Amino acid sequence: MTALLEHLESRRAEGHKLLVPYLMAGLPDASSFPGALDALLAQGDAVEVGIPYSDPLMDGPVIAAAGERALRAGVGPLRAVAMGAEPDSEVPRLVMTYYNPIHHLGEDRFCDLLSRSGYSGLIVPDLPVEESENLRSCAADRGLAWVPLVAPTSSARRVEAIVATATGFVYAVSTLGVTGHRDQLSERAGRVVAACREATDLPVCVGIGVSTPEQARAATAAADGVVIGSAVVQLILERGAEAAGSFLSSVRSALDGVASSS
Repeated sequence: MTALLEHLESRRAEGHKLLVPYLMAGLPDASSFPGALDALLAQGDAVEVGIPYSDPLMDGPVIAAAGERALRAGVGPLRAVAMGAEPDSEVPRLVMTYYNPIHHLGEDRFCDLLSRSGYSGLIVPDLPVEESENLRSCAADRGLAWVPLVAPTSSARRVEAIVATATGFVYAVSTLGVTGHRDQLSERAGRVVAACREATDLPVCVGIGVSTPEQARAATAAADGVVIGSAVVQLILERGAEAAGSFLSSVRSALDGVASSS
């Protein structure tokens, strides 16, 4: 069992719904990033640190613009990983990155870097399960959890193949399209969670389009937790870390309400 999975399972066993916020490395700027990360660590059960990338296929306008801003400020992959390194933090941190930066550095070197920097896991949204075996092996050798994504269009057989690789949690993509705010939680969310539940007992967290405490509460009626990115990033950029922390506190309260009524 990876350290990430052990942590999440302990939270789940205590009756908690899981909150996994996301922040692009280097935001709102290099000097303010540590405070922003601390605001997320104070509320999250795990935190995703994004690596800025110039061709973000899955990212909507908010996160894509955030990545461009970070790149313009000189935050490349090595600096991004170093910025999120907090080995003494009790809350696990994961890296969310596209595959190109990993390929450029080399899979072994990249996983070594994450391990030495105190990270607990890795999410690579553009790497198909059929092409991920070597990277997953590199991650496993260093105790890094692998978090795969399941799309709402995946067949039952493909869901089984994807979730079989998970060693952290399963990221259930709630809707088609890129990351970003949605007026309401997609009706596809419940179906993709149910498909994941059929294939695994690992924690299942819903992401993409979870933008409000109410949507988080709705998502966790079936799922174990939520991943929230765009809403957090936008608050960090517009109003700062304190506002993002307050927002996540309200999400946590909503999730605790679901847990207590379960």
